[in-house]
Amino acid sequence: MTRKLTVKATADIAKKWGDVTPGKSVYYEAEATKAGATWESNAKGAKGTYKTALADPKIGDRFEGGIKGKAGKFERKVKDVGVARFGPGVSAAVSDMETGFSPYQGVLAAMEVADRGPRGAAQNYDIGKKIGDALHAKRLAVLGAAS
Repeated sequence: MTRKLTVKATADIAKKWGDVTPGKSVYYEAEATKAGATWESNAKGAKGTYKTALADPKIGDRFEGGIKGKAGKFERKVKDVGVARFGPGVSAAVSDMETGFSPYQGVLAAMEVADRGPRGAAQNYDIGKKIGDALHAKRLAVLGAAS
């Protein structure tokens, strides 16, 4: 014997989700704030899966399929959510920015570069390359991916 699955209309499901879920922020805070170590451990454990996924010949198609037709949603979310969260998000991230940028600031502060030449001179491009190479090497070292 079989039966047809009963499923509410998508609009009804979305409305209930929108009405009920915002009131669950207390649960979100309680659980999410203690999940960092588990997240980190699980993410590290997925290294092989990540590498396998990137090697899949269809990964580019999946990536494109995930973003195709989403420009309107992106722009709407920036306007409806992102703008209001931008300032508070930056304020909450000041110490993270300082910690994250510190290794690169040290590289830049220790560098010596040639004086700038006239506009368009090759030595000007060499300055940018020297800085870029040093910052890239530091990034790889910070990520533990230095060659």
